[in-house]
Amino acid sequence: MSEKKTSNNQKHDKVRAACVKALILLEQGETLEKSISLAVSGQEFRSIDRRFFLQLVNGTIKMRRRLDHEIKFYLAKPSTELPLKLKNILRLGFYQLHFTDRIPDAAAVSESVNLALLMIDRSKANLVNAVMRSAIREPNKIIFAPKEKEPVKYLGDFYSYPDHFVEYCLNEFGFLATKNLLAYYNEAPHVTYRVNFLKAKPDEVANILTENKIQFSNGKYLPEFLRIESGGLPLESELITSGKVYVQDESSGLAVRLMNPRPGNSILDMTAAPGGKTTYAAIRMRNKGRVTAIDKTEERLEVLVGNCERLGIKIVSPVISDMYDFKGGPFDRVLLDPPCSGWGSAGKHSDLRWAKTSEDTTKLASIQQSMIGRASKLVKPGGVLIYSTCTIIKEENDMVVEEFLAKHKEFEVESAKEFYSDDLVNDKGYVKTYPSAGKLDGSFCVRLKRKDHA
Repeated sequence: MSEKKTSNNQKHDKVRAACVKALILLEQGETLEKSISLAVSGQEFRSIDRRFFLQLVNGTIKMRRRLDHEIKFYLAKPSTELPLKLKNILRLGFYQLHFTDRIPDAAAVSESVNLALLMIDRSKANLVNAVMRSAIREPNKIIFAPKEKEPVKYLGDFYSYPDHFVEYCLNEFGFLATKNLLAYYNEAPHVTYRVNFLKAKPDEVANILTENKIQFSNGKYLPEFLRIESGGLPLESELITSGKVYVQDESSGLAVRLMNPRPGNSILDMTAAPGGKTTYAAIRMRNKGRVTAIDKTEERLEVLVGNCERLGIKIVSPVISDMYDFKGGPFDRVLLDPPCSGWGSAGKHSDLRWAKTSEDTTKLASIQQSMIGRASKLVKPGGVLIYSTCTIIKEENDMVVEEFLAKHKEFEVESAKEFYSDDLVNDKGYVKTYPSAGKLDGSFCVRLKRKDHA
């Protein structure tokens, strides 16, 4: 990796230095996106450096609890809180030792020592050297809580998650399924390409990927989705920029297929930007009909408009509006994808596990309940409301729908079994996906029909 010299002639790897800066900024309260942006500002990274930077940052953030647990076994005073810079240099160093397979131990140690010399002082550099070398010599010093007696602590420490999420999963899924789910979220995330029918066919894109030796697998439920098995965004210019594909997880497309938009329909997407579901609906409508896409911010809608232009979509009408102030309708189909805790896509958002609390979930469920009530007023008699989230938490999914149905007798569930196989649909007719089961993000969606009183 690239090196530069500081004023004291101390060599260091600027990629790793940027990593530590990003980790510190995040812990100080910045968003992950802002932390990354500030850390690399003014740096000229090659694409390989950028990928290495993101791998280290995201991996270290994900595994933060596990790393802290490991580090304490090699400290003279394990209970003492380490200074912010030292703590994150050690986290990054231990991540390289234990969770990467291409970085030699000696390189991980020497680069961590260099960072301590650069960012702190000689004494802390000596401490980093001693701690990391001890970890290499005595790996068996690390122990974990007994899984039978303390499953929450064991799973939280070993797989690096907050206790509240581990507890929820254990209560909902049991030990083995929870273990598999947590392990899956720690794997390197993959991207999925959704083929744009307006510009290409799935076979055409599949052939392009094959010709370029890009490994992929077909969508499990939706044939126009192709899961890329390698990292990055392969053939970005040829496929993404050209509009032949859109990057979207297959789980996100399930809600649109369940909505079953038809050419000529009037569709409302109530939280539309950046446009994944909006554009998929328009494409399934073959550019015939109207998709009204509302969002509160102009900047987010500009991204949606740009996506529509790139994909060749002409039937989307963007509207800047709070959903409670929106005047329009009623519509044949209404799609509501409200703000949620995001626990279905925790593998792709490394900071989510530390940013979300159980109290957040309760607050979100209240907001979701209000939003679905508002959405229901914009559905025609005989029309359909789709409620969709990217979380696996029942309080934001099943419970929101069931409370809504108790208050709105004019709606009923139309089972998703008309659209999907039994392995995807539960006995209430809801669609649920889990990453450890089908390699899709975790998600939920339900089809609610407004009874036709005419």
